[in-house]
Amino acid sequence: MLELDDTVLLIIDVQGKLATLMHERETLFKNLSRLIEGAQVLGVPILLTEQYPKGLGETAPELKALMPDVKPIEKLSFSCFGEEKFVEAFESLGREQVLVAGIEAHICVYQTVADLLEEGFDVHCVADAISSRAKENREIGLARMKDEGATITSTEMCLFELMRVASGPTFKTISALVK
Repeated sequence: MLELDDTVLLIIDVQGKLATLMHERETLFKNLSRLIEGAQVLGVPILLTEQYPKGLGETAPELKALMPDVKPIEKLSFSCFGEEKFVEAFESLGREQVLVAGIEAHICVYQTVADLLEEGFDVHCVADAISSRAKENREIGLARMKDEGATITSTEMCLFELMRVASGPTFKTISALVK
């Protein structure tokens, strides 16, 4: 189970025109927004990456607007672990559980998850907030991540798991987010 004080949210490469080409784009963006807002309500730190932003563009504006204080970490390697600035930022948080979302499932998300698992982290892939251009590549990417030991979850499932109890203002806020 996810622990609030041991979890970080990692949003991978939801950028430019490529982001608009994702399978079930509307669902992807709706769930990414919910996930970001929920993490903020719960106080979960967020890391954001951008794959070669000079070529692919910046993080989608509707998502970037939700995270004005989160500075994207630029990378060229498909895995976030191939970028030293990411590794430094990640390690500085001291978290062992990683909620992973973003694009594309079968490339950057998969390779990052594989590296996280190899390093011994508890990885939870938010399936309804991960996509690829082709449905088949999304499904293959998620299957590979699960086969390698990642936990597959959903936006609503992980937010309620982090919250644990159905009471108070946090519960009301998260409940409203997922409706």
